[in-house]
Amino acid sequence: MDINFNEKLSENFNEKRNNTNNLNDFVKNYLKNDRKTFFNDYALSQSNDLSKKDILKHENNLEFINPRFISNNYFNQSNNSKKQRPIIADFTEYNPLHNGHYHCMNVAKNKVKDGLFVAIVPGLFERSGRGIPFILTRYARAKIAVSLGADIVLEGPPMGIMGSGQYSLCLCKMFQDIKADFIPRGYRPFEEYNEILNRINMGHGVAPKPYKIVDMDTKEVLLNGKLEEDNYVIVSFSKSFKKIGFDFKDKFIFVKRIEGVSGTKIRETINSLNFNELKAMMPIESIEILKSEMNNNRAPLNQYRDETTILNNLNSLNFYELLSLNLMNQVITEKIIDFRENKEFESINELLDILPNGFSSHFKARILSILEANINKDVIHNYIDKYPFIIRVLDYKNESILKDFKDKLNLNYL
Repeated sequence: MDINFNEKLSENFNEKRNNTNNLNDFVKNYLKNDRKTFFNDYALSQSNDLSKKDILKHENNLEFINPRFISNNYFNQSNNSKKQRPIIADFTEYNPLHNGHYHCMNVAKNKVKDGLFVAIVPGLFERSGRGIPFILTRYARAKIAVSLGADIVLEGPPMGIMGSGQYSLCLCKMFQDIKADFIPRGYRPFEEYNEILNRINMGHGVAPKPYKIVDMDTKEVLLNGKLEEDNYVIVSFSKSFKKIGFDFKDKFIFVKRIEGVSGTKIRETINSLNFNELKAMMPIESIEILKSEMNNNRAPLNQYRDETTILNNLNSLNFYELLSLNLMNQVITEKIIDFRENKEFESINELLDILPNGFSSHFKARILSILEANINKDVIHNYIDKYPFIIRVLDYKNESILKDFKDKLNLNYL
C-alpha cells in the first residue's frame, strides 16, 4: 500500500498542531482518570472483605480480580477437559510497535504453534520505565498489537512512577499469575552475553551489581561492566523471578534484535512528521493506527505533560509530603524547598535546572512523572505487594481467545 503521509496526514494534523490545547486537555483528563483508577484499584486491593458484587462488577469491564486473592467459593470448579493452550507472555512497551517487536512476536509464535500470545503493555499514567510519556495511549498500542497477531493484551504496571527494580518485580509477578509458559525477549548479542543467557536458561538468577554481572546461584562473576538496556531487562527479570520463587528454566525465548530499527529514530521521525521514513521501520498496521490517533487528536503524546499539576505539587507540597513520594530523596526535596524560599516554580525547566548533575535524564523524567502522579511511596509499596490485584484486558482477538485465556487462569466466576 502506497501512503504519502507528508501530504495526507499533514493536511489534517498540522491544523491541530498549531493549537496544542486539545492535546494538553486530553493528557490532563487522561491522567486524572488514571489516578482515579489507580486509587480505586488500590482501595479494593487493601480490602479484606471482597463481595461477589465487587468481583462480577470488574468482570463485566474485562477486569478480573486475580484468583490469588479470591476465595475458591467464588469459582466454577467444574472440570474442563479441553487442552489448555500454553501462554506466551511478552512484555513490550510498543512505543510504537515496530519491525523489531513484530519479528520477536513472530519468532515466538512460530516456535510455540499452539500458544496464546499475551502482550503486556505498561499501563496507568502512560509513562515508560524511563519516565518519558508514550506516543500512544495503551489502548491504541493494544489495538496495534492485536492487529498484528497478539491474542490478548493486558495492562501492565505503571512503570513511570516506579524504580526499575519495582516494575521488574511487578512484571514478573504478572508473568507468574498468568501462568506464563514462554517469555520472548529481544537482546543485543555479544560473546560474553551468551554465557549469561545460558545461565538464565538453566534457571539461574543473574544479578546486576555495580560494574559486574553475577550468577546468583554460583556467585560467579559472569561479566565485568554494564549491560545495555535490552540485555539488562533480561537479567533483571531473572533476578525478580528468583525473588518470587518462579521457575523460569527453559521458559525464555531469546531473539536477536534485527538491524535497521531504532525506537529513538522512530520517535524523532514522528515528532518531525516525516512519516515516509517510518515505512521501513514499522508495519503498515502500526502506521495506520498511529495516523488515526493523530487525526483524532489523541497523539503524539510524548511531548505533553500535565504541567499545571506538576507545578502545583512543586509549589504546594511541604517537605515531608515531597519526601514521601516514590523515588524522592532528601537531596532533591531540599533543592525544591530551597528554591521555593525565593520564588515559586513557574516552569518545569526550573526544576530540571536545580536537580544535581549526577542524575541521568531518565531519572529526571521519572521525577516529573512522580510529581505528576503524586502518590506516596508507602502506597506504591502496598500496591506492589498485591500486584497484580486486577488483571485488566485492554484488547483481544475474539471471544474464543478470551475464553481460552479465562480457562487457563481459572477466571470463570460463579
